[in-house]
This record gives sequence, structure tokens and C-alpha cells, in this order.
Amino acid sequence: MINNRLLASVLLLSTWCGAQETSFDRAIHSGVWVSASQQSVSATPMPTPPQASTGRVASATSLSLSRKDAEALALKNNPAISVARLNALASQQVVREVRSNLWPVANANLTAVDSHDDSRIAAGGLNNPIIFERAAAGATVSQLITDFGRTTNLVASARLQSKAEDQNAIATKEQVLLAVDRSFYNALQGQAVLKVAEQTVSSRQLLADQVSALARSKLKSDLDVSFAKVNLAQAKLLQLDAENNAQAAMAALSAILGFPGLERMELIEDTEPLSSPAASPDDLIAEAISKRPEILAAQFETESEHKLQNAERDELFPTISALGTIGDVPAGDSRLPNWYGAVGVNVQIPIFNGFLFTARAREADLRTQAARQRLLDLRNRISRDVRTAWLNASSTYQRLAVSAQLLDQSNRALDLAQTRYKLGLGSIVELSQAQLQQTQAEIGNAQAGYDYRLALAILRYQAGGL
Repeated sequence: MINNRLLASVLLLSTWCGAQETSFDRAIHSGVWVSASQQSVSATPMPTPPQASTGRVASATSLSLSRKDAEALALKNNPAISVARLNALASQQVVREVRSNLWPVANANLTAVDSHDDSRIAAGGLNNPIIFERAAAGATVSQLITDFGRTTNLVASARLQSKAEDQNAIATKEQVLLAVDRSFYNALQGQAVLKVAEQTVSSRQLLADQVSALARSKLKSDLDVSFAKVNLAQAKLLQLDAENNAQAAMAALSAILGFPGLERMELIEDTEPLSSPAASPDDLIAEAISKRPEILAAQFETESEHKLQNAERDELFPTISALGTIGDVPAGDSRLPNWYGAVGVNVQIPIFNGFLFTARAREADLRTQAARQRLLDLRNRISRDVRTAWLNASSTYQRLAVSAQLLDQSNRALDLAQTRYKLGLGSIVELSQAQLQQTQAEIGNAQAGYDYRLALAILRYQAGGL
């Protein structure tokens, strides 16, 4: 008699549990996630996590952003891009500074002197010691005739360095774009994991309530209740970690976009279909060697050092310049003519300066050799980075199918474990293990797509730019 009543109770309870589980199964298999706070199934309400301080008044509406929108916003607002561009513009002015030595230099002079009668300068120089009373105005023009290529090489070196700064600005832009893509996909990934965590809390809360009800009816043991509550606590810890990671990812994205605080943003998923990476990294490596702005900048810097080496060598040659002056003396001593003028040529020949020029030429030669070695090392590192990025993209692409298969199998295993537990054929340990595996598989599947999109972005960056 007792066995018949017990069997009837188990059948009724199984029917009730199956009805309660239907909505949960639909949510799992359809991919529609419902926040745990909206289901109101938790017996113990979760404490509200503290909101991060934004340092600014949050906007009433969130900003909708796709990845392309985020990249455009970063290019407009990120200060690192402005710094790189300003440095490039400053380097262009250095070219003008050096090139000014090739132009004439003109100075105007206004002089008025009142002196003691027949006064002379007796100490302090080898100039004409006689001082005449006068008021005069004049101009002086000097022009470099030749320094045997020194100034020309300095101008070429500065121009090449300016080109290197332009490439550095492009490299900074590419790095910012990669950082935007990384932060964007990390934020989407954090939101996806948070949804999985919320749904896990909801499902485990429902199971804990069911097991507690069965225990009160003496149909399940207190050990089952303890296991169910432990699983629920683990799910809540997972949700807390997911909330923290999602907020941190949004903070990182806000910073890279140039916002001073945490901006409210609604991220739009990429709709581009996923394609497999290239079959071989060799073409990507060749493209990176020819297009990467870091390599172009290093090449310009090497050529600049070579021009500077030639300029330092040319400093050992003479410098020939011309000088002309003319002026008017409207008032002054009677011994002074009413006007004056003169032209001349000056040849400056370096004889000895403590081996300064020789040491500077040797220094420039050594720096040129070092620049060539840095360029060679950079090419090797970029080749390695492209190959590594290609391997990561290929591996991540293969993980897409494996993650989906693992999720499908873990869902089936969980369904079977739940059915066995309801019928009394399985233990709470078996059900808990199935829940854990299903949660891990769901998180892995949610992360796999974003991991592959990020791996493709890194591969594009390494292969020549985004």
C-alpha cells in the first residue's frame, strides 16, 4: 500500500517537474536568454553589485555602436592618434629648420654711437679701436656657397626622419584600431557570458526549489538539497564574476574610444559571415614585410641615419660662404663717408678640434649599422608574429565547430541527467556534473565566435593593417 502511494507521488511529481522544465528547455535550445532578475524565481535575492563611478553624469540613452562605428569614433577622439599626428607635423618643421641653412640670411642694423673725443678701445679684442660718433643704418646678407654636401645631407636626413614619423603615426592608428576591435569583442564576449551566468542562476534556482520541495515531502534527502544549494551558490559566484568582467570590458572600450568615464553603449553584433583564414601564411608574411608601417618607418630611419653619417663625414671639408653689407651714415664724424658697402668671400677650413668631427662621423656610422640591424630584427619579428597570428586564427576557427558540438552533447547529457534524477534513477552528483559541463560548454560556445573574430582582426593587423 505504501509502495503504491509512493509510486503515485513520484509520477505526479515527475509530471509537475516536466511542466516546470519546459520553459527552461525552450529558453536553452532557442538561444533566447532571460535575465534572472526578470524571472523572479530566486528565493534568496542577489545583492545588487555596486556601480562603477563614471566621474560624469551618465546619458539618459545608450549609444548604439557597431565595430565600424567604434573604430571611427576612436580615430576621432583617441588622444594617442592626435599625439602621433602632431609629432609627424613637428618633424616636418625640422626639415624647414635644416633647409634654412641653404637660404640667404639678411639682417638690418641701426646704430647710434656717442663717444668721448678721440676715445679708443684699448682692451678686449683685435678690432679697430677707434670709436666715432655716428648714426647709421645698414643691412648685411650672408649666403652659403658650398659646404660640400653637408647641409644637403642634413636636409635629406631630416626629410627621411619626417617620413618615418608619418609611418609611426599610421602605425599608431593601426594599433588603436586593433585595441578598439579587441575591446569591442571583449565587451560582447563579456555580455554573452553574463547572459549565460544569469540563465544558469535561474535554472539552478529552479532546481534548488524543486529539490527543497521534494525534501519537505520526504521524497529527497537533505544531501540532495545541500548539493543543489552548493550548485546555486557556484552559479551566483559565476554571475558576479561575469558582471565584473562585463563592466571592466565596457570601461576598457570607453577609454579606448576617448570617453573620460564609463559610457552607456549598446553594442551591435557583426553580421559579416565568418570565413576560414588563408591556407598558408607565406603570402601574408610577404604582404606584411612590404606594407607594415613599422617596417617602412624603420627603413626611413635607416636611410636617415645613413644621410646623417654622410653629413658628419662632410664636416671635415671646408665651408665657403659669401657676405655683403651696405649702409648709410647720415650723421656722424666728418672722417666717416656718407655711405659704406663691401662684399667678400670666406673659406673656413677645419684643421684641428680635438678629433671632434672624426668621432661624430664614427658615431654616425655605428648608429647606421645599428639601425640596419634593428630593421633586420623587426622583419624577423613581424614574420614570426604573422605566422603566430595565422596559427591562432586557424586553431580558433576549428574550435567553432568543436564548441558547437560540445554544447549540443552537453545539452543532451543534461536533459538525460535531469530525466534520470526525476525518475530516481540518477543521483544529485550526476545531475550537478551535467549542469557544470553544460555551463562550461555554453560559455565556451559563446566565447568561440568572438575569439575567432578577434583572431582575424589580429591577423589582418599583423599582415599589413586594418
